[in-house]
Amino acid sequence: MSGLVRVAAVALLLCPAVSLAGEVEVGQKGKVFSTKEIKVKKGDTIVFSNDDTVAHNVFSRSEALKFNLKLQQPGEKKPVVFDQPGQVSVRCAIHPSMELEVTVEE
Repeated sequence: MSGLVRVAAVALLLCPAVSLAGEVEVGQKGKVFSTKEIKVKKGDTIVFSNDDTVAHNVFSRSEALKFNLKLQQPGEKKPVVFDQPGQVSVRCAIHPSMELEVTVEE
């Protein structure tokens, strides 16, 4: 194993939240998102994973990114590419108390 590969392997073991592919997962369980706020880079993907026992409808009406994942059943995963910098407020149309603030950096 080359030195660079060893360093990368150690970094991934020490920092499992690091994503080399620009993809991060945000779970939904107990009618809440797994985090209240997150920072991503322009072009990164957030995969919304419904780990709950009920359906959700994740959406955003923010100027930086508007989307609607529609009905998402338990066990489903749906990706969203955050391709514009800015603030994105993400909510669930079924459970209004579900709130996630995404900061998309250049």
